[in-house]
Amino acid sequence: MEQLAAAARLPVDTLRFYQARGLLPAPRREGRVAVYEDLHLERLTRIRSLRQQGFSLSQIQRVIEQPLRGSEEPLLTALLEERVGARALSREELAAESGMPEVMILAAERAGLFEPVVVDGVPRFVEADLGMARAGLLLLEAGIPLQELLDLAARHAKDVQASSDAAIDLFDASIRKRGTDDEDVTRIFKELLPQVTRLVALHFQRTLVGRALERFRDKREHAALAEALVETESAQLDVEVTWR
Repeated sequence: MEQLAAAARLPVDTLRFYQARGLLPAPRREGRVAVYEDLHLERLTRIRSLRQQGFSLSQIQRVIEQPLRGSEEPLLTALLEERVGARALSREELAAESGMPEVMILAAERAGLFEPVVVDGVPRFVEADLGMARAGLLLLEAGIPLQELLDLAARHAKDVQASSDAAIDLFDASIRKRGTDDEDVTRIFKELLPQVTRLVALHFQRTLVGRALERFRDKREHAALAEALVETESAQLDVEVTWR
């Protein structure tokens, strides 16, 4: 393992982590000696390449569990285009454009809320991160404590990741593996992603407003809030998702 780590220019602990996650196959055994081969180095090279393109380990695992096929690369390209978009901001640029201090952006990164795309070894942020930073700043300005907001957002992010993994599995089984050609897979993915985003956003709004009404409707001191929630419930959330 030490020789493989040196050849791959990765720490031994990283290799052990990849192996524990199932990203790196088990070595061949010769008695008590573990022998790693060229296929292990090739696997690590591919993982590094995909990580540098900004893909998560969960996404990478789905790709490398099977041999490289023509149908995979167009979908990976579409995923990367969706992540990066037309603009890529440095952390300093994100702070300047959003108005959120850089130290808060770093805190959000550590909480797993921002996942910068690494381009040529430099973390870059996308338009979605800019929108999230601006929205988060408004919540902080309203008086919501930073640490409590980060804790809540991190819990939400974990749940979203689990739901996203299930959605990817569903797409993979229903669309990609049914024999659809490369262009159709990419086209369907691009058509469905905005609809899924809109569905999730509308459902979250309805759930949030409904739960708040249950909590506050019968409390006299919160009558004004309940009235405002009723108006919010009847309003249509404007969700716009476009490819740039």
